[in-house]
Amino acid sequence: MTKKLVQGNEAVFKGAVKAGATFFAGYPISPSSEILAQASVHAASHPEFRFLQEEDEIASVNAILGGSLAGAKSFTATSGPGFSLMQEAVGYGHKVGIPCVIVNVMRVGPGTGMPTMPGQGDLNQTRYGSTGDYTSIVFYPSTVAECYEYTIHAFNAAEESRSPVILLSDAFLGHLNEVADLDEIDVPVVARTLEPLAKGSTRLFSGVATYPDGEPATADSDEFIRQYYESRDQRQAVAEKYAFYEHGWNKDAETLVIAFGITPRVARPLAPYFALFRPIRIWPTLDKELAEIAPRYKKIIVIEGSDGQYANVVERMLLRRVERVPLLGGRMSIEAITLGLDHIGMLPAGFAVDKTSPVKVG
Repeated sequence: MTKKLVQGNEAVFKGAVKAGATFFAGYPISPSSEILAQASVHAASHPEFRFLQEEDEIASVNAILGGSLAGAKSFTATSGPGFSLMQEAVGYGHKVGIPCVIVNVMRVGPGTGMPTMPGQGDLNQTRYGSTGDYTSIVFYPSTVAECYEYTIHAFNAAEESRSPVILLSDAFLGHLNEVADLDEIDVPVVARTLEPLAKGSTRLFSGVATYPDGEPATADSDEFIRQYYESRDQRQAVAEKYAFYEHGWNKDAETLVIAFGITPRVARPLAPYFALFRPIRIWPTLDKELAEIAPRYKKIIVIEGSDGQYANVVERMLLRRVERVPLLGGRMSIEAITLGLDHIGMLPAGFAVDKTSPVKVG
């Protein structure tokens, strides 16, 4: 066992290989491109691992769906604009029941946005990006070692739920280098049990509603509802096995900070003054876990790299008002956080802010 300097994106790729991934298809896009590069290099010396650089993200996600149906644990990596292009295929993967992993290393959007700047504005898209109702399982680590660990969990959850699972990262975390001993991280790997195409029992791959025998069910609401609840309940049961979160910092404080991904690390100087709830499983939301913790705190602050996407979710979960500190335009810094806290009147004594800053914070 040896400690090494490892990049976040590199740890994601190593986690995928540890989980048994044998197929990667992708298209280069900042800030996720190192994962594609790692896959290319690995494939050159490991003939059992297949690699495709596709012409775009639509081709990439459809390739990994096909690869998974053929029997390979498959994954891709992208960022916001590419993830947007993948949404139709994500819905198809949920409809048909195809295990795979999609890594989204987030940057500032919308559109092409700010390719090298970190953002957290894709949370809603990971849950509601495709059409209709489906149950999305999404993880978001905070350290390089966790990038490795939760990549393995993502593959495991994909196999057990038979659905596309999303692993979130961001430009800071993906490009962060930390010393880690990845060999010390022991996560049991869930084996593939889904039969590959042309082997075993008859399987259906229609994106439209069908009966189990393959006949169209496009006008049968009862059958659609039956299949939907069966799928939802099965995936929620799998998600319950992965209810990862952290409750830390000063647990005896009067205020709870909710933050995730890279943000709690940026906010670390505030640890003596606040408690922390860090959701790692972003979707499905950690309703029970947060409901047990939140009542002991007089106030709740959500610090996130979007304009309230998760704060809105927390308010719905707890049915109470939360304060918001949005970190927009890639401004993920302790200076931006303290400016936001000062704006809502919750800056701890001893912290100074730039009163002349022209930046709007809320």
